[in-house]
Amino acid sequence: MPLMEHLRELRIRLTRAVLAILVGTIVAWIFYEPILDFLTEPYNDIRPLLAERGIETDIVITGIGGAFQFQLKISLVVGLLISSPLWLWQIWGFVLPAMHRNEKKWAALLTATGAPLFVGGAALAYVVLPKAMDVLIGFVPDGFGSLVTGAEYFDFIIRMMLVFGVAAEIPLIVVILNRIGAVSARQLAAARPWTIIGIFIFAAVATPTTDPLTMLFLAAPMVVLYLISEVIAKLTDRRRGKDAAANELSDDEVSPLDD
Repeated sequence: MPLMEHLRELRIRLTRAVLAILVGTIVAWIFYEPILDFLTEPYNDIRPLLAERGIETDIVITGIGGAFQFQLKISLVVGLLISSPLWLWQIWGFVLPAMHRNEKKWAALLTATGAPLFVGGAALAYVVLPKAMDVLIGFVPDGFGSLVTGAEYFDFIIRMMLVFGVAAEIPLIVVILNRIGAVSARQLAAARPWTIIGIFIFAAVATPTTDPLTMLFLAAPMVVLYLISEVIAKLTDRRRGKDAAANELSDDEVSPLDD
């Protein structure tokens, strides 16, 4: 395809992607109230517990246009999420024709594996949110209240979900490195103690809370996923060794002897 045809196709696919995001944003704007209830549910769950300890806390909107900006921001982010299958399909539609058949197969497999892992990690973050906020707001001294702006609250949720979602991609990265021959199952097993230590350090630094429980909620699934990826790498290496042995030719087959 000539360069101008590529540029036209890129423009068409970008236009479709933007329209998909726009429609998703409009849908999120219409259903703003239930979306907001879903996002604030973890916060509302801990308010009675904090009140029992004498800590009064509220989510507030600051500024004249703060409420509009807050609703627009939530609608845009949610619109990006719900329209992601459409605009990701447009990206794949532009990239896939340049790939070979084997590359297309692996690209589809990685996408089908990576998306559920990320969603699972983000869902785990949503479950951990009440405990994380309870710990952080619990540092408020006696006689003080806690006012959390809507923007701060939303940024906190997004950051937690992104950290947990990215962390859930560890087995996929390890399997890819093993498939391309960068690391072997034996190397993964030898590096296991240091890898686990690194996972706990990452969990301690990445989580915005300071309590060990939230760190454990992130580190424990990462360790389990790493061990699973190590097993997958071992099976892959074993199959690779069998294929290499089957394809290996004997000396007579390589260089037949003359009579």
